[in-house]
Amino acid sequence: MSTYVIGITGASGAPYARRVLQALLEEDHHVKLIVSPAGDRVLNIELGLRFSGALAARQEQWVEYLGVDRGGLELLGHRDFAASIASGSYAFEAMAVVPCSMGTLARIASGVSTNLIERGADVALKERRPLVLVPRETPLNRIHLKNMLAVHEAGAEVLPAMPGFYHHPRTVDDLVDTVAGRILDRLGVENALFKRWQGDPLAELAGLED
Repeated sequence: MSTYVIGITGASGAPYARRVLQALLEEDHHVKLIVSPAGDRVLNIELGLRFSGALAARQEQWVEYLGVDRGGLELLGHRDFAASIASGSYAFEAMAVVPCSMGTLARIASGVSTNLIERGADVALKERRPLVLVPRETPLNRIHLKNMLAVHEAGAEVLPAMPGFYHHPRTVDDLVDTVAGRILDRLGVENALFKRWQGDPLAELAGLED
């Protein structure tokens, strides 16, 4: 199957990352996962996760937590610039940073790579591979908007974590799945995580087609 790169940074939205990871692994894709130190802290705050030990031990903890043990997950060191994905010669299908902090987005927009997440994003852009950035910040200031425009013009997709309500979500998981499903769509991964809009069955009766 295909290889995808997932970066988790220090912005609110850890449940979205969890669901995207589970969905990719359930479809037997290979996942290269990088978590920033701030991302680790948010995982602890929002999901109660506290991974510890060497890289191999933390990878095992991730596999146990996600509940999908198919050998497809590889945890990479946040500062490992010698990792496979740091080179454009290593082929991966696409990358998502979910959630994406505004600091990370700004550095990607500026072409500055201070860690492996940012370097992986730089590689995705220069190799013309899909790159999806998932910010959750609100409200947005002028700097945020300018940086979003800059990464969009460079070839990335900005997919804010904005769940829809037309499918009548009943739980928080329903809302999470809406965003996770849209992220997977932009990565080119088929999924059925959320109910897709099929049109308003009452529109014709109400004369709204005009």
